[in-house]
Amino acid sequence: MNKTFKIIIVIAILISSAMIYINPIASAKEDSNWNKIKQRGEIRVGLSADYAPLEFEKTVHGKTEYAGVDIELAKKIAKDNHLKLKIVNMQFDSLLGALKTGKIDIIISGMTTTPERKKEVDFTEPYMMTNNTMLVKKSEKNQYKSLKDFDGKKIAAQKGTEQEKIAQNEINNGQISSLSRLPDAILALKSGKVVGTVIEKPVAEAYLKQNPELDFADVKFNEEKKPTCIALPKDSPELLKHLNQTIDEVKSKNLIDSYMNKAAEDMQDDGNFFTKYGSFFIKGIKDTILISSIGVILGSILGALIALMKLSKFKPLSWLASIYIEFLRGTPMLVQVFIVFFGTTAALGLDVSALICGTIALVINSSAYIAEIIRAGINAVDKGQTEAARSLGLNYSQTMKFVVMPQAIKNILPALGNEFVTLIKESSIVSTIGVGEIMFNAQVVQGISFDPFTPLLIAAVLYFILTFALSRIMSLVEGRMKASD
Repeated sequence: MNKTFKIIIVIAILISSAMIYINPIASAKEDSNWNKIKQRGEIRVGLSADYAPLEFEKTVHGKTEYAGVDIELAKKIAKDNHLKLKIVNMQFDSLLGALKTGKIDIIISGMTTTPERKKEVDFTEPYMMTNNTMLVKKSEKNQYKSLKDFDGKKIAAQKGTEQEKIAQNEINNGQISSLSRLPDAILALKSGKVVGTVIEKPVAEAYLKQNPELDFADVKFNEEKKPTCIALPKDSPELLKHLNQTIDEVKSKNLIDSYMNKAAEDMQDDGNFFTKYGSFFIKGIKDTILISSIGVILGSILGALIALMKLSKFKPLSWLASIYIEFLRGTPMLVQVFIVFFGTTAALGLDVSALICGTIALVINSSAYIAEIIRAGINAVDKGQTEAARSLGLNYSQTMKFVVMPQAIKNILPALGNEFVTLIKESSIVSTIGVGEIMFNAQVVQGISFDPFTPLLIAAVLYFILTFALSRIMSLVEGRMKASD
C-alpha cells in the first residue's frame, strides 16, 4: 500500500510540474502577437486606402498623408499603447492573407464580420455600425423601385466584401461583377457596364458629392446595420484587450463623429487635379523606373546564367534550368508576385517589404524569358565561329566571352529590347501588393478624387512615355552595334 501511495505521489508531482511548465508556454504563445508588437515598438495596420471617408490619401505641402476615420482610429490605438504607427496600403482582398502571414498586425479597413472571416481571424468589438445601399445613374433612377427590378441585371461590387455577398444573395439571377477596387466598380457604373453598384452608405455619400450623375436607388436590402470591426490574428487575447480598450473610449466619447467631420474637411477640393495629385504620379514614376531598372539589370544577368546552364552538357544542370524556365513561363506573374510576397514571411519567416518582394518577382520572371532569348541568340551564331575560336587556342569561357556572346547579343537586341519594354508594363502587377508604382498611385488618386477615369488615362500616358523612350534608346543602341556590319 505504501509503495502504491508513493507511486501516486510521484505521478502527481510529475503532472503538477508538467502543468507549471506548460502553462507559461501556452500563455507566451497566446500573447506572442502582442509581445512582437511591443518589442518592435510599432504596430502595422493594413488597409485599402481607396475607401473615403474611411481611409484615403491626401497631399499636404507636396507630401502624401493618410486620412480618414480608420486612420484616426489607428492613430489613437498607437498613441494609447505608446507605439509607432505604420500604415500598410494594399488591395482589400489581400489584407486577410497579409494578416495571416504576419505582414501586418491588424486590419482597420471598414471590415464587417462574417462567419467565414471569423473562422480565419478574430474581431474586436464594433467601432461603427453601417448599412449598404445601391448606386445607379440618376437618369435611370426611376427604372429601379425595388430589388426585383435588378433581377438578371449586371451589378458591381468590390471583391471579397460584404457588398459582394449581398449582391449575390439578394438579386435573383444577377450577373455580379466582382472587382478588386471600389473605384473600378464606380467606373463600371458610370460607363454603363453595370446598372448598379452595391456600396456602404457613408462611402456612397462621399462618391455622390463628386459624381452628380449618380444617385441612390430607392431600394432596401434585407439586412440590419452591420458592425464594422478591427481584424486581428487568432489567439491574441492581450492584443484584443488593448484594441477593445481604445474602441470603448472611442464609443464613450463619440469620437467617430469627429473623425467623420475631419475626414470631410480633408476631402475638400482645394486646387486643380494636377496640383493636388501630381505628386502621386511623380512618386509612381520614380518607383516604376527603380523596380524596372533593377528587373532589367538583374534579370539579364540571371537570364544569361540560366541560358548557359541550359546549354551545358552536364545534364542535371540543363534539366534544372529547363524546369526553372518552364515553371516561370507557365505560371501567371500575378501568382509569382503573391508567392514571393507571402512566402517570404510564411515559409522563410522574413519580414521583407512589398517593394523588395515585387522587385524580386520581376527579376525572376524576366530572367526566364531573357534566358530563352539569349539561348536562341547563342544557337543562332554559326558553329564555325566556335570551332575557329577553339582552333586558335581559346577555351570554352573565352570563346563564349569574346566570340559567341558579342554576336549573340547583337542578334537578340530587338527581342531583348521588347522584353525590357514588356517589363515596364508588367511592373503594374506589383501594385496588387502595395508597391507604389504608377498604377498603384493612379488607383490611390481614383479613391481620393472619386474620379475613376482620369487617373487611368494619366497612367496610360506615363507608361507610354517610358516605353517609347526605352524603345528609342534601344533603337539607337541597335544602330550603333550594326555600324560595324
